[in-house]
Amino acid sequence: MGNRRRVAERRRTTAPAVVGGVIALVVGGAGFAVYTLTGGGAAADERTSATADHKAVKTGPLSAAEIHTAATRFLTAWQQGRAAEAAAATDDASAAAQLLTGYTKDARLKDVTLTAGPPTGAKVPFSVKATVAYQNLSKPLTYASSLTVVRRASDGKPLVDWHASVVHPDLKDGDTLVTGESGTPPIKALDRHGGELTTAKYPSLGPVLDGLREKYGKTAGGKAGVELRVARGKASLKAGLSDKTLVELSKGTPGTVRTTLSPTFQAAAEQQVGKRAKASVVVVRPSTGEILAVANSEHGFNVGFQGSLAPGSTMKIVTSTMLFEKKLITPDASHPCPKTYKLAGWTFHNDGDSEIKKGTFKQSFGASCNNAFIDFAPKLSDSDLTKEAQEVYGLAMDNWAIGVPSFDGSVPVQSGAQMGASLIGQGGVRMNPLNMASVAATVESGVFHQPYLVSPDVDHRTLAKAARTMSATTRSQLKDVMRFTADYGTAAKAMAGMSGDYGAKTGSAEVDGQKKPNGWFTAFKGDLAAAGVVQAGGHGGDTAGPIVAALLKMGG
Repeated sequence: MGNRRRVAERRRTTAPAVVGGVIALVVGGAGFAVYTLTGGGAAADERTSATADHKAVKTGPLSAAEIHTAATRFLTAWQQGRAAEAAAATDDASAAAQLLTGYTKDARLKDVTLTAGPPTGAKVPFSVKATVAYQNLSKPLTYASSLTVVRRASDGKPLVDWHASVVHPDLKDGDTLVTGESGTPPIKALDRHGGELTTAKYPSLGPVLDGLREKYGKTAGGKAGVELRVARGKASLKAGLSDKTLVELSKGTPGTVRTTLSPTFQAAAEQQVGKRAKASVVVVRPSTGEILAVANSEHGFNVGFQGSLAPGSTMKIVTSTMLFEKKLITPDASHPCPKTYKLAGWTFHNDGDSEIKKGTFKQSFGASCNNAFIDFAPKLSDSDLTKEAQEVYGLAMDNWAIGVPSFDGSVPVQSGAQMGASLIGQGGVRMNPLNMASVAATVESGVFHQPYLVSPDVDHRTLAKAARTMSATTRSQLKDVMRFTADYGTAAKAMAGMSGDYGAKTGSAEVDGQKKPNGWFTAFKGDLAAAGVVQAGGHGGDTAGPIVAALLKMGG
């Protein structure tokens, strides 16, 4: 009993001390520092409810004290290397225990110091300082993360809402951290002229460089180094994410991979997307399919290559190709665009409830008037648009091999109102700027050239091919309506001052729960084609249009 009493007394001496409204908790154990959890304020409204067995279950918002306690319990146990105890302080103990155990065992992280900042509601930010140690190599690691405290429904207990991103913000659920010899040697990526591509020069290229390493690291002639990296799980790999290096303990020897990127266009693209939030753009060479630039204002995910978004009215290029080929319409044929159109129980509207009572199809294309396209639905079969996208534009066949992970579009076979919505780039149609730049490039050249970032000569891979080529007449009609749109339609403001052979199409794609639509723009000028999207930006002519037009005006 005497020994127990002395132990209890020693524990009481390390209890938190309140100093100036800050809870200062000294965490014992060699190599660990002081961890502070700040915050405070009045307790939130707390209520209790009774379960069937009459046990009280606390409900209602979390109090400041509950948030402090839950965060402290989790962070302290994690810092001291007690993975099971830290995991028990979360709402998914199994997943948390696995990742937190690996934090020390697999990631080789030691001397962990966690410092929490003032909570914002139930969210507690914290910083991490640690040392990555592997054999005789070591380097410091610092980063910021956050956790959120939630109330467990079964008993009301405050717990940390578990996600892998709590451990490191680059982790997705199912990912792990690993330190050791890299299974894939590093690569030095080069632009088309032999200059090195780095994220310091081009911030958008992080996912591209990761993808190049994953694809070519083992064959480019390099030697693996030692690193701390994010090892992607099945869900992340399926989403197109690649392993990510966090700390290099030894660099290894990189191999080299030359890309088709133009340093001039890449720098300009980075500058253009930097002017707007959630902006992405891709530039391609129509005559070859070479990708000259890809840039995203948000750098964690490559929307330009891997995005899956409704393209809105830019899809009307593909729809018009189908209508011209089927001889259902010509650009100068009279074709009104009614204010509303009913199809399979749906009523379709034009933007701003506009209408064109007396006009040509070219005018409806230029004004992006929806119902001038949807009213062709009764004359089409469910699979017509899907076939057109695949057979002429090479889209939605899941066989593009550009050199890094990419998405080549989706145009599912649909019926009724959903088929009608697909004609204007809504419904189930999904694209990204790479896909829509390729569409404009195909119109310009008359032939689908699969876009690529790394020449197929490097690894002898086979590029995708379209089943057939549009006729010269159809190509001429498409250029006619796209030139009209660039000169007099919704793209005119962005394309002002353009000369030579050019054409454009705008798009605004509605998204459920989003106040403003995604703004799209795709265009060609000579042997250049580009497409961009500004998510939640509004009309494409005003948002993505200036980005795309600025790049096309560079020429080349």
